[in-house]
Amino acid sequence: MATTLEKRPSKKTDNNANQTSHYVTLTTAVAIGLAGTFVRFIQDSFLFSTISNILLAIGWFIVFRVVFKIMK
Repeated sequence: MATTLEKRPSKKTDNNANQTSHYVTLTTAVAIGLAGTFVRFIQDSFLFSTISNILLAIGWFIVFRVVFKIMK
């Protein structure tokens, strides 16, 4: 007994995770975080500690935003 296969329409997948802009943004955010880490070791003062904490917070905020955008 012969079986016939029905033609199914092909699935269109939009793979959002492979967009180049995500990786460029992640690289920039990691560079900002690294700059915050290096500023922390310049001198032990309130100004440099504040700048490093702000840079680290900005870097992590961008990283989390992009990662959750990729997962969406």
